[in-house]
Amino acid sequence: MSAPSLSVPKTWDEITPEWMSAALAADFPGVLVDAIAVELRDDGTNRRARLGVTYQAGNGPATVFVKAADPAHKALIRLTSGMFHEPRLFTFGVDLPLEHPAVHTALIDEADYDFVMVMEDLRARGADPRDGTRPMTVEQVATGVRGLARMHGRYWGERVLREQALAWLEPFLPWRGMEAAPLSAALERLGEAAPAEVTSLTIETLIDSIWKPYVATLTTSPQTLLHGDPHIGNTYLLPSGEVGFLDWQVARRGNWSLDLGYFLQGALTVEDRRRSERDLLAEYRDSLGLPADELPSADEIWLRYRASVAHGLTLWLVTASAGEWQRTDVSVALAQRYSIAYADLDTASALAKIAG
Repeated sequence: MSAPSLSVPKTWDEITPEWMSAALAADFPGVLVDAIAVELRDDGTNRRARLGVTYQAGNGPATVFVKAADPAHKALIRLTSGMFHEPRLFTFGVDLPLEHPAVHTALIDEADYDFVMVMEDLRARGADPRDGTRPMTVEQVATGVRGLARMHGRYWGERVLREQALAWLEPFLPWRGMEAAPLSAALERLGEAAPAEVTSLTIETLIDSIWKPYVATLTTSPQTLLHGDPHIGNTYLLPSGEVGFLDWQVARRGNWSLDLGYFLQGALTVEDRRRSERDLLAEYRDSLGLPADELPSADEIWLRYRASVAHGLTLWLVTASAGEWQRTDVSVALAQRYSIAYADLDTASALAKIAG
């Protein structure tokens, strides 16, 4: 949701009690904020902070999480055209039938290429943010698979095009910039278990013969609303065991296989993936909630799932080669999982079949 009368603050110091009172008013009617304190700064591609909030009147959250554009990374974000996708999901009130953070206010300043979001502090619900060094259990991943299926089914096929709240949604297309990655640095970090199919790759082959052909299939096959970036580092686990998804900047429309494969292949250990992936794919299909004539066959799901490794492999080899976007232990752990999946699932063969 949004508060149209508010402007986007350029620093956290510009968030006044009056501003925060207005930002929280829709979800917490009658609140009057007394004071705000920055408790934690956690800047990455975006500026992020946890703010402590006290009140003169009404009852609101003791802390909120705020997120805004970082001027130092605006040029990088332009490469993926992802600046406004996440706030638009919430300003337009898009129904997301899976676990995700509550957003109290989302504001966009297109002229200044900026935005701000005021969200719940997930710690209040006991959420445990995950990353590549802390894989999930099969049972936990199953809750995320079911959540993605519910969302995908809600917007499957023509539905994503007919949904007025998603009229702004872009197709998933390749972006520029990854070609400059020093791939050899990542390949050296993969270790002895890395398959030869991966260690023999050049950056040109990875981008032009694996990633781009896969991405091209995302808009020539059944499309839906995609989270677009549901790797394990963009998830959290609730005490109930439910998996939630955050950081929706790469929301797009495209084939369901990107979300499903990218999440599942990176969130499980190699052993758990090998043991459980077919069962999890069956659970995904059963959870789509689609009429029988729209359900993809089990064979199609298996084929596109195998091909989808192309995306995770590329993004995490590039990330591991850069050594600055993510901690090295996180990026290498994920690059290893996608590399092994690439060989296990014979992704090259699957990609050849779906790419034509």
